[in-house]
Amino acid sequence: MPTAELNGIRIGYDVRGSGPLVVLVMGLGSPGRVWQLHQVPALVRAGHRVATFDNRGIGASEPGPPGMTIDDMVADTAALVEHLGGGPAAVVGTSLGARVVQELLLARPELVSRAVVLAGHGRLDATQQALSAGECALHDAGIALPPRYRAAVTALHNLSPRTRADPVAVRDWLDLFEMSDPAAGPGVRAQLALAEFEDRGPAYRAITVPTLVVGFADDQMIPAHLSRELAAAIPGAEYAEVADCGHFGYLERPDEVNALLVGFLGAC
Repeated sequence: MPTAELNGIRIGYDVRGSGPLVVLVMGLGSPGRVWQLHQVPALVRAGHRVATFDNRGIGASEPGPPGMTIDDMVADTAALVEHLGGGPAAVVGTSLGARVVQELLLARPELVSRAVVLAGHGRLDATQQALSAGECALHDAGIALPPRYRAAVTALHNLSPRTRADPVAVRDWLDLFEMSDPAAGPGVRAQLALAEFEDRGPAYRAITVPTLVVGFADDQMIPAHLSRELAAAIPGAEYAEVADCGHFGYLERPDEVNALLVGFLGAC
């Protein structure tokens, strides 16, 4: 993975394909390469140049100074768009990455031609904030949950009932979660702290960039009603909901999600 000095830190990124630029912004704690399983190939086939990157403090990207803010992550994304040609580019984000994209649409709209936010949201409810606070407390106390238990909790939080009811599929997911459960580092800890924020719905009424909001019908982390609420706040936003998938809908139902991405961003 190449790196570049962007917004004062080294950011690891990857670019594939040719054509109009699409930048994909990953969610909490995950590296950019997660997009490469399904979304990157679909967008490259559709004629796009697709950039993925590790958010600060994750993977190949430096953490930067203490006290990470959402504005830092927005500035990192803007710097990558500028580094890759200056835009305007299509930008796609999921979960925390969706928040980054939403704030980018306010801070630097000239860099974005179209935006897609998966599990987009303008606020979190008390349960979601309490879960993030609990994860922070576990990290600060140096408590590491047993990998198999952590895998089961991850499955409950992020997969749909349909997937969990399939004994073969859920076993594969549990094995994957268990093998890919590194100890939460300072980058993940800093991202978890970003769960405390005020309702941004009123601010998002100022967004002018064409936006597609995608909700996942069985999402326990960002319930679909929050995504519908966000779409209603953004003037002219389109809304789509993917059935039978949870928070990892782009991995559970990649064909449906990819069809929405290509349909909104266009095939070149």
